[in-house]
Amino acid sequence: MKIVLLGPPGSGKGTQANIICQKYNLPHISTGDIFRSNISQGTPLGKKVKEYIDSGSLVPDELTISIVEDRLRQDDCKDGFVLDGFPRVLSQAIALDKIVNLDKAIMIDLSDEEIVRRLSGRRMCKKCGNPTHIDWLKNGKCEKCGGEVYVRDDDKEETVKARLAKQKLPQEVIDFYIKKGIYAKVSALDTKEKTFEKVDSILREIKK
Repeated sequence: MKIVLLGPPGSGKGTQANIICQKYNLPHISTGDIFRSNISQGTPLGKKVKEYIDSGSLVPDELTISIVEDRLRQDDCKDGFVLDGFPRVLSQAIALDKIVNLDKAIMIDLSDEEIVRRLSGRRMCKKCGNPTHIDWLKNGKCEKCGGEVYVRDDDKEETVKARLAKQKLPQEVIDFYIKKGIYAKVSALDTKEKTFEKVDSILREIKK
């Protein structure tokens, strides 16, 4: 199974990728992880990526595509993979299509309003370091130890909204996969378990 998972930050895309990989014994390929791995290993590609990151610039398409292609050519991807975080733009989708024949591109779908509610509601406990959510607190305090909680800068509402706007997947990428006949959309409004049931029903059709 060669799968691409699409979706906005906070939709639970990474969680679903992990569940799929565990059940079907597939490698979970995240562009962020690839970048970090290449940088830590000091590979030529990693050094180039580091230069862009250190300067605050976006990693160019050509370099990102080269890194993804190199990863997909490795032995553990021969029987399939779950690609998470790529493609982000149409040029990347077209390039990926030349590298590999995907079985499915699955959108883990969640409204911006719900993502903002979920992410901006996250809290951290000052006392025990427990990550929590306003929905779980007891009397406004950590449900585990009763400690005071705070909001991380990354979880502030304005930060979440800015990140969503910046990382919004262009409609042309979705249209590309619809045209190829491999696009599917799953609502992530339910629990991760119920969301996976819907994802898994799509995957089982591929396995037939």
